[in-house]
Amino acid sequence: MRDVLDRLLTWWKAGESVAVGTVVATFQSAPRPPGAVMLVGPGLEAVGSVSGGCVEGAVYQLGEEILESGEPVLQRYGVSDESAFAVGLTCGGIIDVFVEKVDRTTFPELAEVASDIAEGRPVAVATVVAHPDPARIGRRLIVRPDGQLGSTGSDRVDDAIADDARGLLANGRTETLEYGPDGQRRGEGMRVFVSSYAPVPRLLVFGAIDFAAAVARLGTFLGYRVTVCDARAVFATASRFPSADEVIVDWPHRYLSAEAAAGRIDDRTVICVLTHDPKFDVPLLEVALRLPQVAYIGAMGSRRTHDDRLKRLREAGLSESEVARLASPIGLDLGARTPEETAVSIAAEIIAQRWGGAGQRLSAAGGPIHH
Repeated sequence: MRDVLDRLLTWWKAGESVAVGTVVATFQSAPRPPGAVMLVGPGLEAVGSVSGGCVEGAVYQLGEEILESGEPVLQRYGVSDESAFAVGLTCGGIIDVFVEKVDRTTFPELAEVASDIAEGRPVAVATVVAHPDPARIGRRLIVRPDGQLGSTGSDRVDDAIADDARGLLANGRTETLEYGPDGQRRGEGMRVFVSSYAPVPRLLVFGAIDFAAAVARLGTFLGYRVTVCDARAVFATASRFPSADEVIVDWPHRYLSAEAAAGRIDDRTVICVLTHDPKFDVPLLEVALRLPQVAYIGAMGSRRTHDDRLKRLREAGLSESEVARLASPIGLDLGARTPEETAVSIAAEIIAQRWGGAGQRLSAAGGPIHH
């Protein structure tokens, strides 16, 4: 959507109608990911792509029909389609494309969504693409971290979608979700495409040790963009951290200060300090604990190391409220021993802090599972 948003918004502001075809699901080796968009404009212009050329003609024709009828359609293309030889994907994959008519009436929130995207504010657009009741298809919910706009036709459905969409938005993920007709999580019949517009959250791992490699692997699995940083070039190498998106050789406090000054640290950024060496972690934590926005700051070390670290931080002038932001010793009490187990412990604390979980066994707790 980002690639065609300016063109779509121009037509929308002019009061024109546009057919929008969106890839909402892919199977096997489909050429474009979920979220890829093709427009059929008011003058029957084609903008964008849903398959790199394989089925554009068929989607274009469907877009023409929908501009006339106004009725949205979810169409599958690929090897399982009866017309595979005519419009099948040459790569052998399968895509589901949702084609709808977009204008000021069908998508009145478009300008607000476009503004959020342009300003870098996280926003998700959840659209009903399949439902037993045809009147519900095409309805949408705009979901932000602190609120929502619009409705899919049911408060129960809206609550379920908003809850799940915020989880996807927090990780910058775009997916199709399935529910029962009235939002039942274990049901089927209603499919909702959630398109997330947010930078992928960052996980900054300081200290190029074996525990850092395990944390980097799990961070990637959880959907973070992972950076490993250490001042020691012999240890901070891409070969030692193949799952990290980038490996930086620099003094940790200097690197973090530069990233903050460049505006690349936000309230979804996770910082894990695994050096447990005062010459590295104290200057680094002085910077980290004074950042105005950050999701989590944790530091590894024994309780003796922790006590010494707190003493040094207070001597450096940090306030009690700043020191209180530090999760140290890092992680939840899982009895972890290995680097992999420790990484799970750290990830569990990050997840619990993000969503307000208590970190206790669900079998021993009452109330809602999702906070």
